[in-house]
Parts: sequence; structure tokens; C-alpha cells
Amino acid sequence: MSRPKLLDLFCCQGGASAGYIAAGFDVVGVDIDPQPRYPYEFHQGDALKFLLEHWQEFDAFHASPPCQAWTLCQRIQGNEHPDFIEATRSAFELIGKPWAIENVEGAPLIDPITLCGAMFNVETYRHRLFESNVPIVAPEHPMHVARNTKMGRTPVAGEFMHVVGNFTGVDRAREVMDMPWASRDGLREAIHPAYAE
Repeated sequence: MSRPKLLDLFCCQGGASAGYIAAGFDVVGVDIDPQPRYPYEFHQGDALKFLLEHWQEFDAFHASPPCQAWTLCQRIQGNEHPDFIEATRSAFELIGKPWAIENVEGAPLIDPITLCGAMFNVETYRHRLFESNVPIVAPEHPMHVARNTKMGRTPVAGEFMHVVGNFTGVDRAREVMDMPWASRDGLREAIHPAYAE
């Protein structure tokens, strides 16, 4: 029996893709930027254009549109960034197959669940929102009791790692994020595979 096929839009270096692979999907990633570290089948190009041209080939869809428009740092700095969430949702709704959209807290997702590394025994809190057209339930959200490593400081035993911005400790971040193939840029933009799995 063949595995269901999932299209991962705005895939970057493949954190979500790795989770869907573990969950039993064959995954194809699409990103506007080259992703030489992406470990699965990859197509460089406009994600929404690829979706509209190839949706019939897939059973399900995931999208992690660029989050910069919704991050706290960018809101403070007042920078303008593109927002692809509404366009992605509209395309998914037209297609009518199972889908999920992932993004940062503050992004305009509809009735999302929040996932956190602590839910999966992952040593990073890294809250992310998931909206879907199929029922999904978040695991129990444990209290945050571990200290978060401060930006720019090397993590010490017992601390959770804050894998954002110009963090210190790429090798440790690869372990924490379960993405041994990823670069610093890929790690700070990824979700842990457990979130998608």
C-alpha cells in the first residue's frame, strides 16, 4: 500500500517535512529560495503557484508561510513583510483536501491550537500555532519550569534552548531540534518535527 503524499509549502530546510515523514507521509517540499539542505524531494519556486499547478498529485498539504510579518521583533521594528496566510488558506479551501497552516503566535490563524516543545519532551518552548480543516488536539501543555537560555549565551545543562535570531550553539540546536542536517538559518526558522508528526 502506498503512503499518502503531502506537499509542504514554504518548507525551508524541512523541520515540518521530517515530522510528516515520521507520521507516514511521502513529502515534497517547495520554497522560493534554494534549499540545498532539504533532505527530501524539493522544488524551488513560488509555493502558491506550485500548489495550484500540482495539487491533484497530493493527498494533504502543510504550509508554513513566512512568519516575519507577525513576529514580536518585527512588530517592534515596524518593518513590512509579505503575508501569505490568507492566500494560502483560500487556495487550500478551494482544493478541499486535508491541510494545516503553521505560524508564530500573533499570526492571524483561525481557531488554532498552540504547540510547545515541552509537550513533546523537546528542550525548547518555541510556541507555534496550527490551523487545520481537520480536527487536531494539542497535548497537555506542561508548565514552563526550565530556564530559557538567554540570547547569545551558550546553553548549559538543564536549560531550554531559545533557537531564534543570532543564537549560540548550532550543534546543540541541531540536537534539540532533531535536525542534524540544518544550518543556523534553517534551525531558527524551523519547527521541531514532533509538531508536525
